[in-house]
Amino acid sequence: IVVFGRACALQIAQEHKPGDKIAPMAEDEGMESLAEMDAMRYGSGQIPTADLRMELQTTMQEHAAVYRTSDTLKEGKKMVDEIVHKFNTDCKVTDKSLIWNTDLVETLELKNLMACASTTITGAENRTESRGAHAREDFPDRNDKDWMKHTLAYFDGSRTTLNYRPVHYYTLDENECKVVPPVARVY
Repeated sequence: IVVFGRACALQIAQEHKPGDKIAPMAEDEGMESLAEMDAMRYGSGQIPTADLRMELQTTMQEHAAVYRTSDTLKEGKKMVDEIVHKFNTDCKVTDKSLIWNTDLVETLELKNLMACASTTITGAENRTESRGAHAREDFPDRNDKDWMKHTLAYFDGSRTTLNYRPVHYYTLDENECKVVPPVARVY
């Protein structure tokens, strides 16, 4: 965090100066977030947040655990997509208040977990190799030829799409920190 914080601060100092004008804010800035929260609070769904969270948790534990196979990931991805759909169309928030509303907080947290689960399992199913904490029993070896790239996952609220970008073989400051070449893990 310190390295990235320093790099961020240097970039900001380079691009912005004291007294620079700040872009104007829209009159309704932030209202979209409030409307989204109200849609959750007043939605007419029938499935309690806790039930959907448990279903998502169980699905991820059973289908995207440390040791994975194509079959379990494929089935798990389909199940996560179904859970996301249920969350979007049938999630129930019982407490409609804004004071100590743990039901609403749990629903907002679950919304974030849906994105994490969807991007995780979609990326894992697509990556046909083992690398680091991603261990595929059907692809036990690391495959730098095809997979030495970063997976970029985009969750639109319903589904995840994937894209890639190359790995950078340089550091922000070569004098301060040399590149560490990738090597396969061995135990």
